Amino acid sequence: MKQKFFQGVRHGIPIALGYLSVSFTFGMKAVADGLTPLQAVLISMTNVTSAGQFAGLPLMLAQASLIEVALTQLIINLRYALMSISLSQKLDSTMTTLHRMCFSFCNTDEIFAVASGQQGKVGKWYLYGLMSTPWFGWALGTLLGAVAGTLLPPFVRSALGIAIYGMFLAIILPPARKEKSVRAVVLLAVGLSLCFRYLPMLKGISSGFVIIICAVVASAVGAWLFPVKEAE
Repeated sequence: MKQKFFQGVRHGIPIALGYLSVSFTFGMKAVADGLTPLQAVLISMTNVTSAGQFAGLPLMLAQASLIEVALTQLIINLRYALMSISLSQKLDSTMTTLHRMCFSFCNTDEIFAVASGQQGKVGKWYLYGLMSTPWFGWALGTLLGAVAGTLLPPFVRSALGIAIYGMFLAIILPPARKEKSVRAVVLLAVGLSLCFRYLPMLKGISSGFVIIICAVVASAVGAWLFPVKEAE
């Protein structure tokens, strides 16, 4: 039991180190937008979803409706349901319904990839160890970013705030340069977003529903124009 747990902890260390930079940026942005460091850390400790937190932050500050926030998070984080279904095929008999629910809280892209790559079945103690280190790294990075946001001079905070845009560009550009389908979906989403930003009849729609509409429409059009063959 102890051996499996600490094996998971060791496997989670690289994930935790990778989470530090992203959550550091979230902590800085949250404080810059008016939240306290404690509020920023609590968000990260209870969510562990980078895209969801970055999208949810402006909705919280704009006092969006709960339905709007819930739908936004559902669209952004829907992939985790598919990952959980896939990973469920590797879980051993120790993963009862309660343990599955606990692990689903921290089943991120990276944790899913590491757990799926293990030989044979995986059990609850390994998975608890695997999720604990990234969870701690995500919360710690948020705390460091939030504290730095309150201590650093304004011009330094402004310069570091650009990091989030660099992070998203680093995610989008490599696959967009390789795949025509990805380029088309990204450009369509950007075009729709600009329409909601500048067209008078669309400017009144709240940012949360704009995210939902752009994501659903762009992905649906991409699936229609560039279907993935069953063999792939």
